[in-house]
Amino acid sequence: MNSAAESLVKLDVEHLLLPVLVQLAVIIAAARLFGAVARRVGQPGVVGEIVAGLLLGPSLLGWLFPEVFATVFRPALEGVPQPLADAMLPKVFTVVAQFGLIFLMFLVGLEFEFDHVRAHGRAAVLISLAGIALPFALGAGLAQLIHPHLEAHPKAGVVSHLGLTLFLGVALSITAIPVLGRIMLELNITRTRLGAITITAAAVDDAIGWIMLASVTAVVKSNFDPLQTLRMVGLTAAFALLMWFVVRPVLVRYFAYSLRAKGGRLGATALAVLLVSVLLASVATNLIGIFAVFGAFLLGAVLSDQTELQRAAHAKLHDLVASFFVPVFFTYTGLRTDITALHGGAMWLICGAVVVAAVIGKLIGCGLAARASGFTWKEAGIIGAMMNARGLMALIAINIGYEMGVIPRSLFCVLVVMALATTVLTTPLLLWLRKGTEIEAPIARSGFLGNTPEAPGLAPIPEGSSADTSKRITTNS
Repeated sequence: MNSAAESLVKLDVEHLLLPVLVQLAVIIAAARLFGAVARRVGQPGVVGEIVAGLLLGPSLLGWLFPEVFATVFRPALEGVPQPLADAMLPKVFTVVAQFGLIFLMFLVGLEFEFDHVRAHGRAAVLISLAGIALPFALGAGLAQLIHPHLEAHPKAGVVSHLGLTLFLGVALSITAIPVLGRIMLELNITRTRLGAITITAAAVDDAIGWIMLASVTAVVKSNFDPLQTLRMVGLTAAFALLMWFVVRPVLVRYFAYSLRAKGGRLGATALAVLLVSVLLASVATNLIGIFAVFGAFLLGAVLSDQTELQRAAHAKLHDLVASFFVPVFFTYTGLRTDITALHGGAMWLICGAVVVAAVIGKLIGCGLAARASGFTWKEAGIIGAMMNARGLMALIAINIGYEMGVIPRSLFCVLVVMALATTVLTTPLLLWLRKGTEIEAPIARSGFLGNTPEAPGLAPIPEGSSADTSKRITTNS
C-alpha cells in the first residue's frame, strides 16, 4: 500500500467530517440567501444557487480572499497530502449533488402529463430535433472562427479543430432538463399543455444529446463505433418498455395497497421501496451510459398518473430535496468554475457571439418547429424560451470537453457564461410572453410574482385536480 492510500486509511472520520459539515453549512445558507434574492428580482431560485456557487468559488471569494477560500473549501486533512485532500473533498460533494439531481428528476417525472404528450408527441419530437440541429450548426460554424484565437490546452496541447467543432455544437444543443424542470415547478406550469410538450421535447433533446456526446467523445479518441451507439439506443428503448410494462404495474399495485393501509401516507417500508426503486432505475440508465438521472425521471413519468402517490411522495421528499440536495448540486458546481480565466477583448467578443448563437439557435429552431406544429407565435416563443435553458447539463458536457483536451480554459469559462446566461433569460422571456396564454393563470397561482399563491380574482383550485397537484409541488426556493 502506497503512502497516499495509507494516509486515507489512517484518517479519522471526524477529521473528514468537519470540513464537510462546514462546507455544507456555508453552501446551504448561501444557496437559500441568493435563491431568495433571485426570486426578488424575478429569477427562479436555481439561478441564485448557481450564482452563489460562482461567488463562493475561485471567481470571487478565491480571487479576493484566497486564504478564506482555502480554509473553507480547500482545507488540510490531518496526515493526508494536500493534493489528495483537494481531489477527495470535491468528489464527496459531487456524489451528494448527484443524489439531489436524481431525486429532483424523479419529482419532475412524477409531474409528467402524458395526456398532452399523446396528443402532441409528434410536435415534441419535431421541436427537439429542430432545437438540436440549428444550435449544433451555429456552434460548429462558430468553432471555425474561434479556433485561431484559442490558447493551447494546459494538458493536451493544441486544441483539435474537429474535436472543438463537435463539442461546441453539442454544448449549444443541450437543454437542461433539471434546470428547466426546476423553473417549471417554481412557475407552476408543469401540468400545462406547453409545459408537458416542452419537457417532453427537452427529454428527447437530452437523450439525443448524450448519445451525441458519447459519439463525439469516441470520435475524439479515434475509437468511433456505430454499433456501440446503436446498442445504447436499443438498451434505452428496452429499459423504457420494461419500466412501462413490468415495473409500473407492480409498483402501482403495491403503492395503491400501501397508501390505502396508511390513510394516504407513505409508511417507512413504502418510502424505502420508493427510494430503492428510484436508485435502481438510476443504476440501470447509468449502466446503459445515458446518465443516471434519466432512470429517475422515467420512473417518475411512468407513475405520473398516480395522484395519491404524487401527493404522498411530495410530502415526504420535496422539502428535503429542495432545501438540501438540490442547492448542493447547483452551488457546488458553481464553486468549481473560475470566471477569472476569461480575460481580453477577443474572448469577451467570442463570449458574446457564443451566447447570441445559443439563444438564437433555440428560440428560432424550437420556435419555428412549434409554429409548424400548430402552436400560435406566442406559444411557439414560450416553447423556444423554455428550451433555451441549458444550465448544468451543458456544464457537464463542457467539463467532458475540457477533460478530453478539446476545450481550453478560456473557452470553458465562455461556455459557463453561456449556460448561465441562457438560464437567466428563460424566466423573463416566459413572464413577458405569458399574457393571454394558458401559462398565465398557473404562474399567477404559483406566488412567484410576489402575490399570494391563490391570486385575487381567481377561482379556487379543486382539491385533487391537476392544477391542485401542480400547485402543491411548486418549488418554494
